[in-house]
Amino acid sequence: MSKISLAEAVKLKSVLSKRIHELEEEMDRVAFVEIEKGSKLPKQIRTLSDVEHEMEEIRNDFRLLDKLMYQANYENKIVFNNEPLTIVEAIELATQLRAKARKYKEYGASQKEEYLPSYGEMISLVKVAAFDPEAYRLKGIEVERQANRLSNLINAKNYSIELEFDSEKYF
Repeated sequence: MSKISLAEAVKLKSVLSKRIHELEEEMDRVAFVEIEKGSKLPKQIRTLSDVEHEMEEIRNDFRLLDKLMYQANYENKIVFNNEPLTIVEAIELATQLRAKARKYKEYGASQKEEYLPSYGEMISLVKVAAFDPEAYRLKGIEVERQANRLSNLINAKNYSIELEFDSEKYF
């Protein structure tokens, strides 16, 4: 059996998912035909059974690929900030770092002091940041840099891992 890198498997999984969706649409097209009552059904190039059979093959490959990818993501490690992480942990950490960076940047874009519209009384309301927006802007940039570095490590590792999967019929 041929091999495929984990990075290629990620792309292939997307291709297979799209193909399954296309086959579901094809099933809808071939499952029904409109004819005049009493007429013979027209000959179809592909029958519902043909499409179902192809979809079943692709779904089997999709499940196998998914299993191999999960296994590889659990069994293989990268080192980030001197800490070994399984790929699955690293993927989650990268997601968390991106969320953290997004929030920090949001605070970093805040004003230190902002006048609020007052309704009624002659009282001036001011919204004051209980933090330093510039410090959060810089923290956001740094955390995003870490997330990018981690993503690059994950991608590099994904190209070095090979899975036993025959991708010839898809690539």
